[in-house]
Amino acid sequence: MDSTCHNHCAEVLEAALSEEPRPGASRKLSCKEEALLVATACSKPPQGRARWTLELLAGEIVRLTEHDSVSRETVRRRLAENDLKPWRRDMWCIPQVDAEYVARMEDVLDLYAEEPDPKHPVVCFDESPTQLIGEIRQPIPAAPGQIERYDCEYKRNGTTNLFIFLDAHRSWRKVKVTNSRAAVDFAACMRELTDVDFPEAERIRVVLDNLSTHFPGSLYQAFPPCEARRVLRRLEFHYVPKPRQLAEHGRDRDWRAAQPRPGPAYRNPGTTCVRNRRLGTAAQCFSSPHQMDVHNRKGPRQNGPRLSRTNQRQIALGQRVITIVQRY
Repeated sequence: MDSTCHNHCAEVLEAALSEEPRPGASRKLSCKEEALLVATACSKPPQGRARWTLELLAGEIVRLTEHDSVSRETVRRRLAENDLKPWRRDMWCIPQVDAEYVARMEDVLDLYAEEPDPKHPVVCFDESPTQLIGEIRQPIPAAPGQIERYDCEYKRNGTTNLFIFLDAHRSWRKVKVTNSRAAVDFAACMRELTDVDFPEAERIRVVLDNLSTHFPGSLYQAFPPCEARRVLRRLEFHYVPKPRQLAEHGRDRDWRAAQPRPGPAYRNPGTTCVRNRRLGTAAQCFSSPHQMDVHNRKGPRQNGPRLSRTNQRQIALGQRVITIVQRY
């Protein structure tokens, strides 16, 4: 503004509003040449080369255009402006959206969108292996002006398994620590779910993935046929789409809407006892009453349930995917 006022006082209004040519050289590549650079960087590298490098791209642009030379820095800046890094690769689980995918997705999303029913709860079930790491030297506790210090060396004490239960319609979740995740462990969790956690429910809808032990046959491996049948009469299994059908191994935020919901339990601040601490034994996973209360929680959340907005996003996601499938 000050520069415009000064130019208006020194010259006429038109000269003040018009911008003079700026000093310095103009851009080396035009818009079409920059588009050619982007297309080249996204194409396959030359034969015998694993990937495109800045030098290779510069030489290719010289060959395809009338420029005598293109610097490495020019190529780097144009790629950075377009957020391109052709020398990097990422392993990706390419999605396969077929009829089976849509059927399983709609089944799970319908469960999440239902109204809460104490007689027919929806429980998400999953497991996570955790490595047990112990200390070799005793950590130095925190003091005024000094944070807690721990040694870089550690010892491995094997692994343990965490079974996670989460009610999709109310603020309840539970974590069970076991030494393994075999068929007998899965069967024990299902019987505990029916007899201890939801004794009054008529039928429990369990949302789970496609692990080899997550099937009714596991209960017949662990219990007599009559007991296995008694438990299965009160269970109803709903499977999410298979891992090969999920984009980027379920890391995409939208596609994760149809996944089992024990995931948010890991993001709770109380779970730092599992993710951000060295645990030498399985018993240390629940070494304090506060941590036990955080994991096996039956009361309302402090900030209230957040499932309504999530359910709306899941329904909208399901409609979008169905539209894409019908289109192709």
